[in-house]
Amino acid sequence: MQRIGVEALHDWLEDAERVSPGILDVREAWETALCSLPGSVPLPLSQGVGALEQLPRDRDWVVVCHHGMRSFQVAMIMERSGFPRVYNLEGGIDAWARSVDPSMARY
Repeated sequence: MQRIGVEALHDWLEDAERVSPGILDVREAWETALCSLPGSVPLPLSQGVGALEQLPRDRDWVVVCHHGMRSFQVAMIMERSGFPRVYNLEGGIDAWARSVDPSMARY
């Protein structure tokens, strides 16, 4: 598992010459209702990680939570389950809202 900062993820998502990663959001539904990254796949950690098996393994995945702890756990599980390119978003959605998109709701 690798780590990625919010600015680096923003640059990656804006780069038309790179294939965008899948964004896996492991926060609870009430959290994603407040704010989320466009196109993210919701998979609340509280519902277990069984649904990870349905995700394609042939792409890059960036795992997101509020501050980066839950996403770290899920990224580790993904790596152990054979996902070859997994990134944990450092600082989570809170860091994204502070540094990349200040208009995003924070909680």
